[in-house]
Amino acid sequence: MQIKWEGVMPAVTTKFTKEDTLDLVMFEINIQAQLKAGVSAIILGGTLGEASTLTDDEKKILIQETVRIVDGNIPVIINIAEQTTKGAIEAASKAKKYGASGLMMLPPMRYKANDFETVTYFKEVAKSTDLPIMIYNNPVDYGIEVTLDMFEELLTMPNIQAVKESTRDISNITRIKNRFGDRLKVLTGVDTLGLESVLMGADGWVAGLVCAFPAETVAVYSLAKAGKIQEALAIYRWFLPLLELDINPQLVQNIKLAEVATGIGTEQVRAPRLPLQGEERKRVLKIIEEGIKTRPTLPEYKPQLV
Repeated sequence: MQIKWEGVMPAVTTKFTKEDTLDLVMFEINIQAQLKAGVSAIILGGTLGEASTLTDDEKKILIQETVRIVDGNIPVIINIAEQTTKGAIEAASKAKKYGASGLMMLPPMRYKANDFETVTYFKEVAKSTDLPIMIYNNPVDYGIEVTLDMFEELLTMPNIQAVKESTRDISNITRIKNRFGDRLKVLTGVDTLGLESVLMGADGWVAGLVCAFPAETVAVYSLAKAGKIQEALAIYRWFLPLLELDINPQLVQNIKLAEVATGIGTEQVRAPRLPLQGEERKRVLKIIEEGIKTRPTLPEYKPQLV
């Protein structure tokens, strides 16, 4: 399936049972909520998906189940976060085999590769597959920045098509657009810069709190794209305290608590992660409870993937 690299793309959580197995029932409930809201793709195996704790077999099951659930209506993308080029190539091959339509790719993990090594890593994986690729550029959390000069080299590969822009520098969207135009699609990867990024020309939004609030997230994006800025801003101002739960080391636990509140998830995480405790749990629950209590009535919106 062709990927437009536009719209809201949830980086979904992985649902677990109390016995630490995949909870495919609740997983499907959440994916159906995303589909109903009008998301444009599903992204599996990111940080929110607790990818580093998943076995290869679990990743296979998640891809195949998601492909079944979406039933050809939207693409299924899986994240690749590997330590070796060989491992990344194998992961890309398996993704294609299991039915994924595209890849999101982090730079090499653990080893802090230099610019040449990072570009070579991405290009070697791109050469090995015909799946379209979105580069995940997050120097804040992962220590490697993919610069504009590096993207110039990467765009010689026809299947490197998009960037998940998570530098936290809102001006970088304009720099990318000025240099590459539509050659490189830009999707914001920072929830607290979601609306700002769309207004600055981002093509899409790889979102986190969408896992708990899919309709609100798609409404903000769609209204902004339709030029209904004040309507988008009203929702976004309500949303911001919740969106800030995404820029936190315990973002997985935070967002899973929010999913419980909206009825489309459970709190189960996989060790070494543990559910929130004590004062931090109280703080996060207070934010979620306030958000639920003041949850806005959404205006009519229709996803406009332009």
